[in-house]
Amino acid sequence: MSDMARYVNAALSKGITKAKLIDTKTIVVRNWVRLKCQYGCGGYGTHLTCPPFSPTPEYTERMLREYSKALLMQISGIESYKERTMSKKLRRIVALLERDIFLDGYYKAFGMASGPCRLCRTCNTKEECVYPEQARPSMEACGIDVFGTVRNNGFVLEVVKTEDACCSYNALVLIE
Repeated sequence: MSDMARYVNAALSKGITKAKLIDTKTIVVRNWVRLKCQYGCGGYGTHLTCPPFSPTPEYTERMLREYSKALLMQISGIESYKERTMSKKLRRIVALLERDIFLDGYYKAFGMASGPCRLCRTCNTKEECVYPEQARPSMEACGIDVFGTVRNNGFVLEVVKTEDACCSYNALVLIE
């Protein structure tokens, strides 16, 4: 794992607040998470990176067995009005790190961001993605319990109770 430690530093240098290499066995996948997307998020069915277009929890669980490590990342203290900008920034960071890790020989590297993709103002779900090099599904869209996963790995994540409260964004890059 020591040769992968440089990815933590790379994430921090790109604006990530906290980064950590984790064992994929600490990633929690639950069926109920996808329900939260369907009943509670405006992104359901409106983004190619969200359900029903994203991998199911069952698929995600099987896929995670093909990886042993992941780079878990968090950007903290984000003001709600900066959400769209931060979502785009995080997706770009995830894509850059995924590419760097891939080019280092970890050819199975795959990133996941958080929340609906905001790369386009409106996603045309009838066509192919305009930004396939940056668009990645969110962890929650794939059934990953983000709260359980980040807490399993020593990060703090609280429920955002008001629209003007600060929040955190989380992402990961799977590595094998």
